[in-house]
Amino acid sequence: MGSVHCEHCTGHCCKYVALPLDEPQTARDFDDIRWYLMHEGVTVFVEDGDWYIQFTTSCRNLTSANLCGIYETRPRICREYKAGDCDYAGGSYDYDHLFTQVSQIEAYARQVLGRSKQPAKTSGNGRAKRAGVKARKAAR
Repeated sequence: MGSVHCEHCTGHCCKYVALPLDEPQTARDFDDIRWYLMHEGVTVFVEDGDWYIQFTTSCRNLTSANLCGIYETRPRICREYKAGDCDYAGGSYDYDHLFTQVSQIEAYARQVLGRSKQPAKTSGNGRAKRAGVKARKAAR
C-alpha cells in the first residue's frame, strides 16, 4: 500500500448519499422508516445520537478507475471532505444503530414505544391494516 490513501481508493464515499432524519418519536415515524427500509439500497443508521437515511447510489462523475471525473469543479461537499473522514481508512464503522431490514426497525420500535404503540402492519398495497375491521363486519 502506498502512502496516499487515494491511490487505493474504491470511491466508497462517492457511492452513497446520507441525509439527516428527525429522531423517530411516534409509531407513525417508525412506520415511515419501515417504508424506507422496504426499498433496495436504503439503510437507516444512528451515529453519535443523530439519525440518517442512506441511499446506495454512485455519483455520475465517478470514473471506472474510482476517480472524480470533475475533480477541479467538484461540489463544495466533496471539497470539504477530509482525508480523516475517508471510509477507505478501514476498521469497523461505529454506528449507534444500523437498520438494514424492516424486522430490525420493528424490534427497535417495540423496544422504544412498547408493544401497544408499535407501527401498524401494512397490506400488500402499502395501506395500513385496521385491526378489528373483519370482526366488526362479521358481527353485522
